[in-house]
Formats: sequence, structure tokens, C-alpha cells
Amino acid sequence: MPHDRGLLGHSDADALCHALSDAILGAAALGDMGKYFPDTDPKWKGADSLVLLKECARMAKAKGWKFGNVDATIVCQKPKLASHLVSMSRKLEESLGISADQVNVKAKTTEGMGFEGREEGLAVQAVVLLQKD
Repeated sequence: MPHDRGLLGHSDADALCHALSDAILGAAALGDMGKYFPDTDPKWKGADSLVLLKECARMAKAKGWKFGNVDATIVCQKPKLASHLVSMSRKLEESLGISADQVNVKAKTTEGMGFEGREEGLAVQAVVLLQKD
């Protein structure tokens, strides 16, 4: 997404996919991303976070879980995300193999407060409901 500042990370630094990946792994009692995709392993340098998300979904499904729904809130001052939320949701639907009525992505600002408001970074809150298949 075009912006004068980018995010830094070992993979592609897609904070939304990382938050959802961790939420999936947590809901399935599988640990966290660092267990499977450590930043000490050069194999994951520059990795596509949608691929990592898809793998986390595969691991949860392999343990007998299916998706109820996923919900995420991106907290940042800029860039403004409203016009991108539908396309972001579609990519998540494709990667997770779920339907549009199971995915919700929203964006909030902090009205200039905190590190997000000062544009020093962003935060993502994610919740995943898994059900035994």
C-alpha cells in the first residue's frame, strides 16, 4: 500500500496477516508464529505473509478446526485505509479459504495519541473463532 513510510520486518512485515496468523495459532493451541517462522531463519527473510497465513490456517485445519469467523482492527493514523478494506478482506478470504461473511477488517485512528497517532508504527488486534470440524 503506498505510503511515505513503510513497515520493517524479517518477512514482508504485513502486520494484519501476522496478527491473524498468531490469532489462528493461538485459537488452535499451536503456539505462535515465532515457533514456525523464526526471524533467525533466513528462509523466512522477505516471506509473503499471505503464504504464512495460509500455512497457519492449514495447520489449524489439520488439527480438526474450521473457521467460524475472523475479525481484525488496524490502528494507525496514516495511511487512511477505508478504501482498501474490501480488497484486504478479499485477500484474507482467499488465503484462508473462507467466505466474505466470515471476514471483517476495520481501521481506526487514535486521533493523534500514542505511537500510532504519532505515525511511529501501527497496531493490529485480531480475533479468530475456530470450531471443531
